[in-house]
Amino acid sequence: MKHDLLRKTFPFLEKELLEEINRVSTLIELATDESILAEGDYIKSFPMVISGSLRVVRLSDEGNELLLYYLKSGELCIMALTCCMGLQKSRIKMIAEEDSVVISIPVNMPDRWMTDYKSWKEFMMYSYKHRFDELLDTIDAIAFMKLDERLIRFFEERFSSTGKTVFPGTHQDIAMQLNTSREVISRLLRNLENKDLLITERNSVDYSNLVRKNFLL
Repeated sequence: MKHDLLRKTFPFLEKELLEEINRVSTLIELATDESILAEGDYIKSFPMVISGSLRVVRLSDEGNELLLYYLKSGELCIMALTCCMGLQKSRIKMIAEEDSVVISIPVNMPDRWMTDYKSWKEFMMYSYKHRFDELLDTIDAIAFMKLDERLIRFFEERFSSTGKTVFPGTHQDIAMQLNTSREVISRLLRNLENKDLLITERNSVDYSNLVRKNFLL
């Protein structure tokens, strides 16, 4: 079963590499909001996503999150991989955005695979570039975007990564991920609701109108 999932999710990897990943990896099922990695943990393995999506964040001293990027099916966390290859403590937290399935790879494997398998090396190089570009976008958003623009970007990125158009959480949950106050987020959500771009409930935000407009659905 695990080998079939690997082959379908990572068809670009060599057959021999897939067989080795199948042999050394562990299949893990995560429930929504379950953490797989915390800041300060020594990284003994890193995840490759089979299904669902993971949220990769940094935490402030107050416990607020700074969203770095999402991981979806067919991707891995290059920041976790970098830490594990350098035998460093994790500087990120990784949380399941929805029910997800990942495979966990021991830290001693990636370095050898870079030499032994061309497809793994190409996968790593692509992943580094992709995440570097995303982190630059995050820095640009913090430095140059107004908070209302960052809020819209938050919903757009969540839709792009998960395909979902409802955020199942409170205004405080969004505020923590954008590292601001609940009062500010509530005000901005009201403004967007007045423009018919979303619908707010007590414990959810339906942003289907926003992504329908911006993604021409």
